[in-house]
Amino acid sequence: MTDQAVPVKASSSPKARAPKPRQLNPLRQLLPFMLRYPMRLGLTVLFLLISAISSLAIPAALGGAIDEGFLEQNLENVGRYSWLIVGIAAIMALASGARFYFISVLGERVLADLRQASFRHLLSLDARYFDTHRVGELTSRLNGDVATIRGAIGSSFSLALRSMVTIIGAVAMMLLTSPVLTLAVVVAAPAILLPVIGFSRRLRRMSRSTQDRLADLSAMATEMLGSTRTVKSFTQEGVQAKAYDARSEESFAAEKTRLTARSMLVGMVIFLGTAAIVFLVWWGARAVFEGSVTAGQLAQFLVYALMASGALTNVSEVLGTLQTVAGATERLTEILSTQSEIKEKANPTKLPEPALGTVEFRNVAFSYDRDGGEPVLHNLSFCVGAGETVALVGASGSGKSTILSLLQRFYDVTGGAILVDGIDLRDVGVFALRQRFAYVEQEPTIFAGTIAENIRFGKPEASMAEVEAAARAALVHDFVVDLPLGYDAVVGERGVMLSGGQKQRLAIARAILKNAPILLLDEATSALDAQSEQLVQQALEYLMRGRTTLVIAHRLATIRDADTILVLEQGRIIDQGTHDELVAKGGRYAELAKLQFRVD
Repeated sequence: MTDQAVPVKASSSPKARAPKPRQLNPLRQLLPFMLRYPMRLGLTVLFLLISAISSLAIPAALGGAIDEGFLEQNLENVGRYSWLIVGIAAIMALASGARFYFISVLGERVLADLRQASFRHLLSLDARYFDTHRVGELTSRLNGDVATIRGAIGSSFSLALRSMVTIIGAVAMMLLTSPVLTLAVVVAAPAILLPVIGFSRRLRRMSRSTQDRLADLSAMATEMLGSTRTVKSFTQEGVQAKAYDARSEESFAAEKTRLTARSMLVGMVIFLGTAAIVFLVWWGARAVFEGSVTAGQLAQFLVYALMASGALTNVSEVLGTLQTVAGATERLTEILSTQSEIKEKANPTKLPEPALGTVEFRNVAFSYDRDGGEPVLHNLSFCVGAGETVALVGASGSGKSTILSLLQRFYDVTGGAILVDGIDLRDVGVFALRQRFAYVEQEPTIFAGTIAENIRFGKPEASMAEVEAAARAALVHDFVVDLPLGYDAVVGERGVMLSGGQKQRLAIARAILKNAPILLLDEATSALDAQSEQLVQQALEYLMRGRTTLVIAHRLATIRDADTILVLEQGRIIDQGTHDELVAKGGRYAELAKLQFRVD
């Protein structure tokens, strides 16, 4: 349960997130992933060059066949050149197949690495990042954007590389064939290239906008489908469906705009390319009539021109796809470039072994607002000795859950220090620190797996015997044995197949299996009925034995035996003592006790 609303500054609108145009192509961010596999990359380039060179050799052979065969009416030369062309075509076919295979496998490997790196990096980011980013949007980046890249990186990337090599090779061969005709190409080329470059920049901005709108759509769907009971309870199906329709239409409009621009680009390139070829035919015919080139050279030149034109058309089409890929790559690399605000030292201090189980807050101040807004905690100081139970009591917003979050270093303190086993937690490795805690939330996270998998989350390497022992201690075994599949029973997403008490006991079993020296309980029984609360309380009593415990509770009956009760108000400790001492003082705690125990 969160005590303080976290200010959300990150805008979810595509317009707000649209980046300024950058000079460097985001596709370059894929290079480090590709360079991990030099053998595959080298073979891809090798077969790409063989395929391109082979294709460029065919027109040269064709020109020879015309000049030395058809014009001289020499059938032997025609046959010799024909067999040469067939041999070159065989080499080109084999090289093209090998090139496609290696670029496709390399692309899939890069995508897998990119997805894994993004997910691993997301898990390493601090809680503040997830406070300001919707899970549905992040899921869209991991799934939708990767799918976008997959759809193009194998075929489109390969085609783009091959087309670029073909254009360069064709222009070089055209220059060797006839410098005079090549001059016409040099004159016509800017008329084709400049519009392509201009439209490409527009396409990238449009592609990014489209993907951002799709991410918003995904985020809304994830949120609403994960809360269907609330939606139905408040009869919001129609309202939310209309809201989804509106966002879907916005996404469609953005994609339609992008497709319109891309269609214009393709049509423009085809028209300009065709016009250029017609101009070349006229220019070449005049050169043949003047005797500056032969008919075979003209045919050879025109084939190279057609190859260059076709490759340029391919590039223009692929460019639209690659702009979409660039947008998707940019969104993924934004995740990888985000740095966690929780910084670890290069050589962290090791916590003492065996664990002491002590906690100390020294003049701790904290604000969720990075810019120094209203603090949630003010100069908070208290100590928890080994094996002691300290309860935190106060109204919502008093800072109770924030204390548990800071103790696990989900956030860093604004001022003061927190010590675990006598060491400032900022000096300790985050993994080692969190291994010291077992956390049971008010609404425990239950994963969409089996009961055994959920318990084993506390200790992934645990044997089935250890899982069952933890389940027995948490009073989980009693209801599990009645299930047809027992510990292999699937609990559904967020534990939908379990009752509130069963989910809570499952979370306690997970904490028992972790066997951490410090236990954190965030109102673990507040939402349960009397019978479930009694069972959960029994499980908690077993879990708390021999452990240092910090417990948040609204029901004071559950903390009457705590060694110390801290009464919080607006981030400050206004009173502390045992239950009997606080009741005797007649302060805020006594008022709460009087209200609750009179009702009970």
